[in-house]
Amino acid sequence: MKDDAFRFLSLLAKTPARFDIEQVAWLLNCQPHDIPALVRARLLKPLGNPPPNARKLFAADEIIELSRDKAWLNKASNAIHESWRKKNRARKETTAEIVEQPLAA
Repeated sequence: MKDDAFRFLSLLAKTPARFDIEQVAWLLNCQPHDIPALVRARLLKPLGNPPPNARKLFAADEIIELSRDKAWLNKASNAIHESWRKKNRARKETTAEIVEQPLAA
């Protein structure tokens, strides 16, 4: 969030109505690249019906409420861990395939 916007919202003592991915990640204490994993796991739902490559926005009230729910935080943590397990497993398999291929003469 830009400094001017932050100061303006601080004066109002109000959060913005919508959060972008960075703001959601900051509130949930995770990285912005973890948020798509939560959307894929259907633990977060962006507002509207954005196309896959569009900027995603989330309802601030819903994110704040979810950040206070211990059971949801547990599910979110597990979804992030599982996402990274899958990515690392796929990377290791790809690396193993490259190593096992004989060199072309």
